[in-house]
Amino acid sequence: MEILRGVVKKSIFIILPAMGISAFFEWKRLPLGIITGWLLGIINLRALSKNVKGFLGSEKATVKIVFLSITRLFALFTAIAILVYLKVINVFGLLIGFTVVFLLILVEGIRESRSM
Repeated sequence: MEILRGVVKKSIFIILPAMGISAFFEWKRLPLGIITGWLLGIINLRALSKNVKGFLGSEKATVKIVFLSITRLFALFTAIAILVYLKVINVFGLLIGFTVVFLLILVEGIRESRSM
């Protein structure tokens, strides 16, 4: 959960200016796509960390983790498909939000591994 806190704190300082800058290019869908991608990335990371933490040390944890991961990814794909189909968000904004979360997960993971 330390990685989750670090990612959320650091990503807010990147996402908010990115939304402000993107409002000049496409004021409606691009900032909404960025915040949606960020939120979905954070929710996905939170669910993943809770799954791993909850099933650590139990028998047949891999089957449960795989099932929950597939279910979570299907729900994520469905939500994204619906938002893109209804043209509520911009796909590039969604990618920007996901990329920020992904890069910060890598940075926080490297920082945590070096501290151990």
